[in-house]
Amino acid sequence: MVNLSESNPRNAFKDYFDFFQLPRQFKIDRTSLDQAYVKIQQEVHPDRHAQGSDAQKRQSLQLATFANTAYQTLKQPIPRGFYLCELAGLDAELETNTAMPRAFLMQQMEWREAMDEARQDVDALLQLQDEVTQSLKDFTRQIAVQIDEQHNLEKALEHLRACLFLERFLEEIDHRISALI
Repeated sequence: MVNLSESNPRNAFKDYFDFFQLPRQFKIDRTSLDQAYVKIQQEVHPDRHAQGSDAQKRQSLQLATFANTAYQTLKQPIPRGFYLCELAGLDAELETNTAMPRAFLMQQMEWREAMDEARQDVDALLQLQDEVTQSLKDFTRQIAVQIDEQHNLEKALEHLRACLFLERFLEEIDHRISALI
């Protein structure tokens, strides 16, 4: 699968999907990804090439690092979605584009108010956590359709940015719950 005799083995692959021999799509078979990752790590792990030349050791380390980065990107839906958009030439503009649909902004405000009102109420915070988690799952399903079926990457980017907010908000809720129990 991976050839350490090439001058730069990473150049032999078009992208992370190609590296793991997976189709370039949002919905991936996680078992296939995990198996491909383990197989590549077994082939390129630096310990396996400890007796090789300096060039082979360096290539082994580079490929192991590349495999880790590729795996971390593809195993989680949101980084995978952003990566697919990047491959299509779209810039997520995370630092500059904070625009969200009005309905989502209103929902954010309602959730923030609910979190503030539930200050000391663990049950209310858990209920809010469930609601936001469900919303994150709904957005993720929409992203899968937008990328794999509709090829509407601009809309997918909008939903990916919303998912980042939802993840951060879930972390805030979790911190509040942890502080109370």
